[in-house]
Amino acid sequence: MNVKVLKADLHPYVVFLPSEQKTKILSAIFGSQAAVDILKFSLTQGVSNKIYQKELVKKLDYSNKTVIENLKSLTRLGVLNETMEKNEKGKRIVWVKAYQLTDSGRWFALLLAEKKDLSDTEKAEILQNLFRSYIRWVKSLSEKLHVRRKMLRDIFMEEMKEEQT
Repeated sequence: MNVKVLKADLHPYVVFLPSEQKTKILSAIFGSQAAVDILKFSLTQGVSNKIYQKELVKKLDYSNKTVIENLKSLTRLGVLNETMEKNEKGKRIVWVKAYQLTDSGRWFALLLAEKKDLSDTEKAEILQNLFRSYIRWVKSLSEKLHVRRKMLRDIFMEEMKEEQT
């Protein structure tokens, strides 16, 4: 098999999509600049940290209504998780919605990340998580296609072998 090797500096973009909702999710995220900006904002906060509607309205140039609609859409599609948090302001108790990227939401947000925005530790963690997810997918597919695990293991070992010079 002849494999062309690209010389360009490539950023590997891989996203695992639920097949039944793939079009809806991609349209919701990439059909709306506000949704893209929400994901980019979550990157600046840290992919594991919470974001709040009030912060989004303050930092992004969108109306409260636009932010809420996009947060609802991203939550409904499983890109964000929504929780309620109790905050005490003086003698008042205020409940606020907090949002956090789901596992698949992190992958979407990372599609928008620049290499310089991620530390080497974050890149290493992404690589490990990506590799684990990919191996699970290959394992499942190989079982459906009746491909022996030994053949896959042999391919892996051949590719991981250091070149002899």
